[in-house]
Amino acid sequence: MMNDQNKDRLAVFVATFGYSGYLKPAPGTWGSLAAMLLAPVLFMPLNLPGRIAVLLLVLAAGTWAAGESERIMGRKDPGCVVIDEVLGLWAAYALFPELSAIGYLLGFGLFRLFDITKPWPVRQMETAFKGGLGVMVDDVAAGAYAAISLGIIRWVF
Repeated sequence: MMNDQNKDRLAVFVATFGYSGYLKPAPGTWGSLAAMLLAPVLFMPLNLPGRIAVLLLVLAAGTWAAGESERIMGRKDPGCVVIDEVLGLWAAYALFPELSAIGYLLGFGLFRLFDITKPWPVRQMETAFKGGLGVMVDDVAAGAYAAISLGIIRWVF
């Protein structure tokens, strides 16, 4: 059985994606970079049902970890919480099993663009849900925008 201190440590470790969220400046970009670099090894080799299962697992674990990290740090959506970037970027990649290095970089750039600018309904999703789920869902929406854009770019070129 895990004590409260160890649960808190685990929550922060997961929420910061192995502490990559503590890198400065722009922790969300660092978290996304870590997710991009690990995607070809941990995520993309899986078949589509496997990638969907991983996304659901990251959503569940991230919702818990982000919510706990908000409680531990005493603020809403702390900047060091980047597990949501992992979910969003991997969601952007999920439908494209054979991405080139350029595809990974393009997906990364598109995801960061939509995550930072938060076009409708991304911003609204951030506030529509409370706690850890609110932290996570806006990045899924940003990832969906990135996936659609990546698909259009791949279709055109």
